[in-house]
Amino acid sequence: MTLSDEARERLADVVELQPTKNSELQDRWGVESGSEVHQYLENELGDYYFRDDNSLIRATAEAADLVDVEPGIESDPDEGTPSRIRVPELQAQIVDVLAGPDEESQSVVSVLHELRDAYGVDPDSEDVRSSLQSLRRKGVVEVEYRTVPTFRLSVERDDLEVAITD
Repeated sequence: MTLSDEARERLADVVELQPTKNSELQDRWGVESGSEVHQYLENELGDYYFRDDNSLIRATAEAADLVDVEPGIESDPDEGTPSRIRVPELQAQIVDVLAGPDEESQSVVSVLHELRDAYGVDPDSEDVRSSLQSLRRKGVVEVEYRTVPTFRLSVERDDLEVAITD
């Protein structure tokens, strides 16, 4: 199956962002809806992606070989936990300020305040929440449900290499 330039670029996004959801690809591709993402995946990239047990979108091994992009997550073979992730800048900043595995988990608002203090940025709280959930899907953040969902790293910060994507 020969891919167009657009399809190859979008496949690179799938490889980079995996595990991902329709909404993340919708934002990246600038399309109108998640169903448009689903249609594109089925019609153009059907041989190069699959959905895992949690319905998250992942690239096949062949897809990763086809595009010159590093996967968004690499796991430690001994531990099974992520050892390297490639994420947008906001997610990298969150990893830097978020409570560690042995610390008390933080609310979205608490993380937002930490980001403001550490980086002088003022992201929307929904962007912080979405970033935390994306990091959770990558296996580097865990959620604890108290009065509101709270988050902390699930891996030691020193055991995780974080690269920022464009």
